[in-house]
Amino acid sequence: MSEQSNNQGRAYEYICITTLLNEIIKVRAAEVIHNSAYQAALNAWNSMPESFQYILRESASAAVDTIFDMEPMILEQSTDMLTLKIQTDNEGKEGDVRDIVISRSDVQWEIGLSIKHNHFAVKHSRLAKSLDFGEKWFGIPCSDQYWSDIKPIFDYLNVQKTEKKAWHDLPSKEQTVYIPLLQAFIKEVLHSNALDSSVPQKMVEYLLGEFDFYKVISIDSKRITKIQTYNLHGTLNRSSKTIAPKITVPHALLPTRIVSLDFKPGSTNTVELYMDGGWQFSFRIHNAATKVETSLKFDIQIVGMPTTIISIDCRWN
Repeated sequence: MSEQSNNQGRAYEYICITTLLNEIIKVRAAEVIHNSAYQAALNAWNSMPESFQYILRESASAAVDTIFDMEPMILEQSTDMLTLKIQTDNEGKEGDVRDIVISRSDVQWEIGLSIKHNHFAVKHSRLAKSLDFGEKWFGIPCSDQYWSDIKPIFDYLNVQKTEKKAWHDLPSKEQTVYIPLLQAFIKEVLHSNALDSSVPQKMVEYLLGEFDFYKVISIDSKRITKIQTYNLHGTLNRSSKTIAPKITVPHALLPTRIVSLDFKPGSTNTVELYMDGGWQFSFRIHNAATKVETSLKFDIQIVGMPTTIISIDCRWN
C-alpha cells in the first residue's frame, strides 16, 4: 500500500470514529480513547484537502444508522461509559483485523469495525526463505519438503539482490520464482490439511481475524458505503435489554474442507482456494518493491462468501 493510500485509510478511520462518537453522545455517555493510533489518524485527517475530507465525511455518515440498527447495545441508555478505540498496528498483528473497537465494560460487550477505503483486500501476507507460514497461518510448522522446495528459489533471489537487480531485469520471474513458489505453497497447504482437518477453519480465522467484525468499505466513485457482516462466532447483533436489532445478522459458519486449491486458469502468479460453505479466496503473489527482495507479498482477496455474510449498501446523501 502506498503512503497516500495508507494516509487516506487512516483519515477514514478518524472520521468514522468521530462521526460515531458525535451521534452516540446525543443519546448516551461515550468517549474516544486518545492513543497513538488515534493521533496518527487525526494527523492523517488534518493532512487531507477539504474536498477529500468532505467525501470521507459523507461516507462515514452514511454508515452510522445501519450500524446502530444492527447493534442496539451501542445506543442503550445506561450509566456506564461506552468507549471507542482505534487499534494500534501491534494489536492488529495478533489475529485481530478490527480497526475500531466499540465496547462497554459493565456488560462485557464489544464489537469491531474493519475500515477500508476503496479496496477489499484481506491481508498482505508474505512468503520468505525462513518465514514459516504454516505455523503462522494454521499452527502447523512447514515440512522439510517445503523448505527444500523453496530453497533454490530464494537462493536465486538472494544472488539477484546482491547484484542489486530490479525485478524487471529478471529474464523470467514467472518461471523461476512465481510458479515454483506457488506450487510449493499449494503442496504445503494440502499436506497440512491432510494432517489436520481444522486447517480450513484456521485459515479463514487467520485471514479474517479471530474476532467477529463489520467491514465498512467506502466506494467513493459509486457514493456508497458498503457494510459486510462477519459474524463467524456469533458475537455480533446482540439485543439490548429493551431493543432487538432492526437488522438481523446471520451466524456464518466457518469452512470444514478444502474443495480445490490450484492456479487460476491462465495465470502464473495467482492461485484460487475453494472451500465448502461458499468460501473462496484468491492469492496473487507479487514483488512489493522495484528492487529484488528475498520475500514476496500476497494480495489476498475474498472471491466468494457464504450467503450468511450479508452485504448492505448505504447510499450517501
